[in-house]
Amino acid sequence: MEVGKSRTRWSVRTYSRVVSGASGRVLVVDDNKVIRQLIRVNLELEGIEVVTAADGAECLEVVHQVRPDAVTLDVVMPRLDGIRTAARLRSDPRTRDLPLAIVSACNPHEVESGLEVGVDAFLAKPFEPAELVHIVRQLVERGQRGGPRPGGPGVDRLGRVPGGADGSQRAADHAGG
Repeated sequence: MEVGKSRTRWSVRTYSRVVSGASGRVLVVDDNKVIRQLIRVNLELEGIEVVTAADGAECLEVVHQVRPDAVTLDVVMPRLDGIRTAARLRSDPRTRDLPLAIVSACNPHEVESGLEVGVDAFLAKPFEPAELVHIVRQLVERGQRGGPRPGGPGVDRLGRVPGGADGSQRAADHAGG
């Protein structure tokens, strides 16, 4: 069990916790412990069970045991980055249709690389918790329905949703329509 200290010096658990009445399970992959905890807390508050991994290699080790409904990936991580992790998940028949979201401070090249390997959604750091929850819920719902992935996300080269209200780099996905 990994235990860290929050700013208030309370112990914070960063392993999987079963959330009573959970509406889905997400594997959160980020090398920054604080970001993992931030994402975990926001999703658990919304009734989503969260399992964490510190990098892409750890993600690939646990994904078949955990059987998440969706995965969030940072891009820059040690051992195996988020883009290469997404590519490996897509190349494995058992995880080929698993909904994937990049949650990272992506540059246009990383967004393009993510699209090429089949990432379903992008969320730029820093993000609003409500945006995170919205994207993850859509991906979890699609992951629970199963079946093949839709054609791909509707994003421009900067990861922006076409016609987005604020025009900033934000999430893009077609998980569920």
